[in-house]
Amino acid sequence: MPYFTTKDGCRLYYEMQGLASSKPVVVFLNGTMQDTLYWKPHAHALKEHFQVLRYDARAQGKSDLGREGLTLEGHAADLSALLDHLGVEKAHLVGLSHGAKVALASAAISPEQIAHLVLCSIGAEATCRARYIVRSWLQVLKRSGLEAMVWVSLPLVFGEVFLKQKERILDSIVKAIVARNTEEALIAQLEAMAVYPPLFQIVRNVDAPCLIISASDDPLVTEEGARELAGLCSGHHEHIIGIGHSIPAEAPEWLNKTILAFLWSDARLVREKLSLH
Repeated sequence: MPYFTTKDGCRLYYEMQGLASSKPVVVFLNGTMQDTLYWKPHAHALKEHFQVLRYDARAQGKSDLGREGLTLEGHAADLSALLDHLGVEKAHLVGLSHGAKVALASAAISPEQIAHLVLCSIGAEATCRARYIVRSWLQVLKRSGLEAMVWVSLPLVFGEVFLKQKERILDSIVKAIVARNTEEALIAQLEAMAVYPPLFQIVRNVDAPCLIISASDDPLVTEEGARELAGLCSGHHEHIIGIGHSIPAEAPEWLNKTILAFLWSDARLVREKLSLH
């Protein structure tokens, strides 16, 4: 399995499709409790036209927790170092929730490496409700364990439609999430997230073209917060109806088409036309 080791000795797991081709690079960044497997359908959908990089950030999936404390700036530095290691001069970033925050921080800290941003399920500032949801997850995790915490999070990270559609396999979904996480790593992630700076402070230094996507059935991010963030970075905003926080899992085909339409709106990227229907 491919690993990249950071300067402080933390091993980061990654998967690269189409390395060394002349195609532009798209990087997928995980949300909390997710790993590279989460983005597999999207990587498959985009691989014909892009090199695709998926990786687990510190404390996620197959990557190490590391000896240093987790910070948003540290995650951005890890991504920058990984891109340098792979010889990627410039990349398009697609992130969900925590991964979207890392993508935004990367664009602010290393703007020369970032071409476009597609950011799902984040707003200009965490709402009071969202802060207490994350705090409640941390308390459940510490007191009752990982499986209990995942069950508590399920109705908050997935929308009503998705939960109904997947009702018969929710036990399997929970088991899969538990299998790819550890209590120690997840506690470290949630504690770090609680002290991340608000995104409206970070976005001031972002020049990359940006698409912010929010969803109507998301209790963690409001449409107003996402629209405000898009305005602050002079970006575009899309709002999808009937979908929850986990937009890539709940509306994969729509998201793939939206990503391609946004990236391909820059004529320098491609010379052929894409049918979105």
